[in-house]
Amino acid sequence: MSKSDISESKPITDPVSESGESFGNLLSQYEKSHSRKREDGGKQLIGTVIAISGDSIFLDIGFKSEGILPLGALQAGETVKPGDKLPVSVKGRDPEGYYQLTRAKVERPKDWAALEKAFADKATIVGTVTGVIKGGLSVDIGVRAFMPASRSGVRDAAEMEKMVEQEILCRIIKLDVTDEDVVVDRRAVLEEEERSAQDRRYAGMKEGDTVTGTVRSLTDYGAFVDLGGMDALLHVGDISWSRVGKPEDVLSVGQHIEAKILKITNDSGKRRISIGTKQLQPHPWDAVAGKYRVGERVRGTVTRVAEFGAFVELEPGIEGLIHVSEMSWGKKMRSASTLVKPGEIVDAVILGISTDERRMSLGLKQARGDPWADAAQRFAAGTVIEGPVMSITKFGAFVQLAEGVEGMIHISEMSAEKRINHPQEVVKLGQLVRTQVLAIDTEKRQLRLSMKQLAPSGLDEYLAEHNEGDLVTGRMVEDAANGYARVELGEGIQVNCRMDKPSTAVESKSQAQPASSSKPDLSSLGSMLQARWKGAVPAANAKPEPVRAGQIRQFRIVKLDPTAKKIGLELA
Repeated sequence: MSKSDISESKPITDPVSESGESFGNLLSQYEKSHSRKREDGGKQLIGTVIAISGDSIFLDIGFKSEGILPLGALQAGETVKPGDKLPVSVKGRDPEGYYQLTRAKVERPKDWAALEKAFADKATIVGTVTGVIKGGLSVDIGVRAFMPASRSGVRDAAEMEKMVEQEILCRIIKLDVTDEDVVVDRRAVLEEEERSAQDRRYAGMKEGDTVTGTVRSLTDYGAFVDLGGMDALLHVGDISWSRVGKPEDVLSVGQHIEAKILKITNDSGKRRISIGTKQLQPHPWDAVAGKYRVGERVRGTVTRVAEFGAFVELEPGIEGLIHVSEMSWGKKMRSASTLVKPGEIVDAVILGISTDERRMSLGLKQARGDPWADAAQRFAAGTVIEGPVMSITKFGAFVQLAEGVEGMIHISEMSAEKRINHPQEVVKLGQLVRTQVLAIDTEKRQLRLSMKQLAPSGLDEYLAEHNEGDLVTGRMVEDAANGYARVELGEGIQVNCRMDKPSTAVESKSQAQPASSSKPDLSSLGSMLQARWKGAVPAANAKPEPVRAGQIRQFRIVKLDPTAKKIGLELA
């Protein structure tokens, strides 16, 4: 209820408009009213509560106008209702004509002795502002007193003008009986009243209470809210369950809000009150168990990125962490910022949920599909593929075949022509290399690759130069066993030969020496070496000799498979 509502319910009588009384009667009534005011001012009165507004109590004190008592004047936990009686004192009148009341008992000094006692006791007394003078105000406290503008409790000259003819509460701060010099202070009384009101309000607050207030100022870390004379901090993290970048994005100065008291502290007399607005709303995590499941695909907005991962908001108050190790199927990244940015919308898969800790782990790479799911079909053994070298070790090099799929080229599979001491002799980081898949293990996510399988070799050339049925010359590498023997047809070309067919071939002249001879026939060594790989035919009169290791013999190609790189021989 406002002051205007009270005025309408109980109007102040206007003798001129209602009764048309003479000017003399009006003057007489004014003098009586004024004298009554001067007589009763400062005395304890019994007021009757007639209405209660948002911050004031209206009382009937027997005067033509009602009195107003601030709600802050009530004690902690004290309540009143219309009809209740309260002891009050008049301390002045406001611009609307209402009497300003206080519950403190104040007196109006009647003589110098009373003034001296009030000065000594630092008592609060009643005075009437009589006018604005240089440097301040003139106040009637039974004698003429001066009140400096700085001690008036108002800010400018316009407010000082409004105080004229108003009763005020003040305190004597200087008293010189000889010079009749009296100085009073109103601001000290107002400050004490404010402190007293704050003490009552502070004592009446407790953690968990719901309060209303007005946003007084905004900072980067929160907002200061006026709770009726007491400031409380609304931290940016307690404004909303969703992440708030700046308080000014959701709040404005002068805005009325409802909040919950989170903490009250009194550190060395310095009071601090922390409040939160989000605590008045249900916590979003209370419904997570019924809304989200592990393995589910979700979409959210990246709110912040750290070196170890990125936080993604799925809905206000619900965030999940994508660890940097769950961002790519490829090599590990040093920082999540290389792949995602704040504000970016991403798809992810829920990897884990902990409702007790209110944590959710997400996977970005899982939403993009596992590249190893169809790797067995894409990279079957024998497949030739090109890719960049991603890393090099002492035993080989890793080549990227697709995002998240790498294969290893062992050092022994890099060259067929020479011995390699370190992979860096053949490949460099970032180099594109052409390789052939030797084997794949999808369970272990391993691929074996080879470079030398794609490089032309002596065997490839031999296969290209011969056909099935050709007669060729070779050297027996080992004695026959189980019907087969190992035969060397050229540099690095060794094949198996079937030995169960009767041999018509004989050793070359260089091999026809008697077994008892201890010295080789050097005259025939040159012709032997010349005929070794050229397929020379032994002399017609040469005698057959049993097959043994080291012999140079003639063979027939019975099978030639360039694809499988296989050669089948038999003795010719």
